[in-house]
Amino acid sequence: MHKCTLLAHILRINGKRATKPVGTTWYNIEIMKKDKEKKPQNATINNRKAWHEYNIDDTLEAGIVLAGTEVKSLRLGQASLQEAYCKIENDEVWIIGMHIQPYEQGNRANVDPIRPRKLLLSKAEIYKIHRQLQEKGYTLIPLKLYFAHGYAKLSIGLGRGKKLYDKRQAIAERDIERDRRREEAGRD
Repeated sequence: MHKCTLLAHILRINGKRATKPVGTTWYNIEIMKKDKEKKPQNATINNRKAWHEYNIDDTLEAGIVLAGTEVKSLRLGQASLQEAYCKIENDEVWIIGMHIQPYEQGNRANVDPIRPRKLLLSKAEIYKIHRQLQEKGYTLIPLKLYFAHGYAKLSIGLGRGKKLYDKRQAIAERDIERDRRREEAGRD
């Protein structure tokens, strides 16, 4: 921006009258800042319960097949993975029990909030998951739902269920770590 354009711009914003130099465009910076703030943040939905209930050994990223109004609800962060689980049927991976709240402005285009949804994985990944699920105790758990490059992605994990004493031990370790960090920070 040229000096004369910048000066004229500043004078215009302060409410004083300024002459517009030839070949320039007026921009109101304050309005432009507000427009950037209005952009919705891509929500990330986490399944915190999964990390407490299971020892996660391996994670994979999968695409997910959604309807248009479901994508809009996800962008607003209106979904839950708490009761969801994954299973393999006919060489396809499905997520069952994931709740996506119906979109408010989506009239008849809304679909069932708890319907099964297909996950998009390669044949090699599905075969690998299927082999590990054959082992005793392995489960396929949804961990996190997020957007990457405009597409909805689901992070799924292969894990084994924790026993009650494992959960207690994990809670005790977390408490010890929290106390140690407090002492390092000088708080008691």
